[in-house]
Amino acid sequence: MGEKQKPKEKLTLKNDIYYYKEHTWVKVEVDQVRVGITDFAQDQLGEIIFIELPDVGDEFNQGDVFGQAESTKTVSALYMPISGKIISVNDELEDNPEIVNNDPYEAGWMIVIEPKDLNELNGLLNKDEYINLLSE
Repeated sequence: MGEKQKPKEKLTLKNDIYYYKEHTWVKVEVDQVRVGITDFAQDQLGEIIFIELPDVGDEFNQGDVFGQAESTKTVSALYMPISGKIISVNDELEDNPEIVNNDPYEAGWMIVIEPKDLNELNGLLNKDEYINLLSE
């Protein structure tokens, strides 16, 4: 995320998702998971002008870079919060990357994956643990 800047006054952090230390999130939807960047990440990036996402069928391990987000300030790698195969990509972000700034959790989701091992969720953070990470 480059140089640290103070986060905005009120970040939106949800209870029903898992957080990865590299500022991506995971929402479990039966046998697949939806992934995006956190409100903190989009706040730190500033106005997002371009998002590069992988192709359907690509496979990644937890911690791999799956794409990048470019803002008016910087370019930041997007890290896989859980291992798996890409089964859907939010193509809407190609033409409208600013959706992520407005709604990083719902409309601004990035990819849907078929997870290799849902036990990896045990290594992710809940909302309170993520808040602790941000305050360090």
